[in-house]
Amino acid sequence: MIRRIVTIAALSLVLPLADVAAQSPADKDAVRQAALDYVEGIYTGDTSRIERSVHKNLTKRGFWREPADSAYRPESVMTFDQLMKLTAAWNKDGKRDTSIKQVTVLDVLDQTASVKVVAMWGIDYMHLAKYDGRWQIINIVWQAHPPKAPSTAQR
Repeated sequence: MIRRIVTIAALSLVLPLADVAAQSPADKDAVRQAALDYVEGIYTGDTSRIERSVHKNLTKRGFWREPADSAYRPESVMTFDQLMKLTAAWNKDGKRDTSIKQVTVLDVLDQTASVKVVAMWGIDYMHLAKYDGRWQIINIVWQAHPPKAPSTAQR
């Protein structure tokens, strides 16, 4: 019985380290760079950054609403080819606000990762996978920024 307790105690100290080992600094940096290539690629119209960071089998699902509205439009679905076209046209005149850019790496394992990106258009949650040694975005679910709560002075 004591041997079993000691074994369980030892495993409880070692098992958390297995997750840390899977999150190498190089992998975390590469995951972050893929997310940055995505958002900065759209901001600048640089489709080469999308090609580098996004897998050809991408599925992007999202929920848009106009800033003045509280209701979201029905779900939209976008493919890799549609994202490439959007990237080329989205900020063609350079007049869009590209100051909002926050990348948070949520989790990195040896083969998959999750990232949150806050951008001008809203919040993207991404799943990435390592393909031939390179981290690429394979799934995105996103929404426009949530409506702002009324201030206490307006209530």
